[in-house]
Amino acid sequence: MSVEDNQDEQRPDSGRKRSVSIREMELDDLPSVFALGERLFTAGRSPTLYRTWDEYELVEIFASEGEFCLVAESEEDRLIGFALGTLMEKYGTAWTYGWLLWLGVDPDFNGRGVGSRLANRLTDIFIENGARIMLVDTDANNEPALRFFRNQGFNKEHQHIYLSKNLESHPKYVERKARRKKATRRRRKKREE
Repeated sequence: MSVEDNQDEQRPDSGRKRSVSIREMELDDLPSVFALGERLFTAGRSPTLYRTWDEYELVEIFASEGEFCLVAESEEDRLIGFALGTLMEKYGTAWTYGWLLWLGVDPDFNGRGVGSRLANRLTDIFIENGARIMLVDTDANNEPALRFFRNQGFNKEHQHIYLSKNLESHPKYVERKARRKKATRRRRKKREE
């Protein structure tokens, strides 16, 4: 299925209009999507993010859920945003959920409606595929994302707590670290001989 959603957007810093197109992601888009995600979803910004932005997850989502993967392009054919989703059916019920897994917009294009257009188009695709509910999650302290999603109509907030445990003082971790350090010393010594 090919999705095209061309619409002009007024650029806030000038009087001229800029065209942004929303379309289904293609194989050739993977490097650009990955690079943009690498800039946006860093450990420094989201140290407790329970999912990891990496090439394996991106490729897996694209391979299995391609029709729910969208990109936004500027009029210069520059990739400026993406939305990655999945459809989930709750076993034994009539419930089908559309889950917006990742949404990213190049910071140079923030505030220009790109994220809204991606989310709206993905919503339409979810509905076309039988979704009754759309889900999204973000860090409870990510105020810009919360504001964005609330403005998109996500209003049934459910708290889900993820707990973390630092394993650096666990005996098995300490043992493993010592073994690795010892092995590194052996390799260095062997190279020096």
